[in-house]
Amino acid sequence: MNRETRRSRMVQLYQTPEHDCAYLDERQARSLFVDPYRAKSMPLYEALIDQGFRRSGDMIYRPDCRDCKQCIPLRIPVEEFRPRRFQRRIWNRQQTAYQVTEQPAEFDPAHFELFQRYMRSRHPDGEMAATTEEGYQQFISSNWALSSSFAFYQDTKLIAVAVTDILQNGLSAVYTFFDPELERHSPGVFCLLWQIQECKRRRLPWLYLGYWVPDCRKMSYKSQYLPHEVFIDDEWVRVSKRK
Repeated sequence: MNRETRRSRMVQLYQTPEHDCAYLDERQARSLFVDPYRAKSMPLYEALIDQGFRRSGDMIYRPDCRDCKQCIPLRIPVEEFRPRRFQRRIWNRQQTAYQVTEQPAEFDPAHFELFQRYMRSRHPDGEMAATTEEGYQQFISSNWALSSSFAFYQDTKLIAVAVTDILQNGLSAVYTFFDPELERHSPGVFCLLWQIQECKRRRLPWLYLGYWVPDCRKMSYKSQYLPHEVFIDDEWVRVSKRK
């Protein structure tokens, strides 16, 4: 056990009050989050992400619902990943269509405009639909995290943005949004496949996808990437076949 893992087990955690679940109707949710006054660092975050935690802005959190275990951390071992037929089709059709640029995960007016259009189209009733410029910046960026915005362009047109944390043992997909007019081309699938390839290029073993929510249509897609590992009962469990 390394020093950061030992320190992560001594982190002061706080529990939020119950609130309406963002993923499942008529469910109540709550989270554990790291002491907001504690100095955070990438080594601490990396120790915690291997225990099912996640980053949103400067906050590190993990779901801790009273009667529900639907939010399941999921990661992909990129060297072992084998795309399904529809994933290969999307990748082969689009891999030469886009140019990708990397920049720090900071406020960019063009990114924010695309984020707003995506939210209005995909999540019009969600709390993020009315996000301000300040709220957007607080959501994607952090004072301590090493995070990039990968911007996907078709010629000069911005198609998608994948906000991604850069870890020592992998990449963590924080949030991806895309031009809703291109939804039929599955840009979200393409961005995820690109992140898998980027892990391979950087010789990083894992792509962390955050939480898989089996009963939520918008979050259930993550299980389609095989093999993967899910964090259950404090350990990572390999899943090699579709159930």
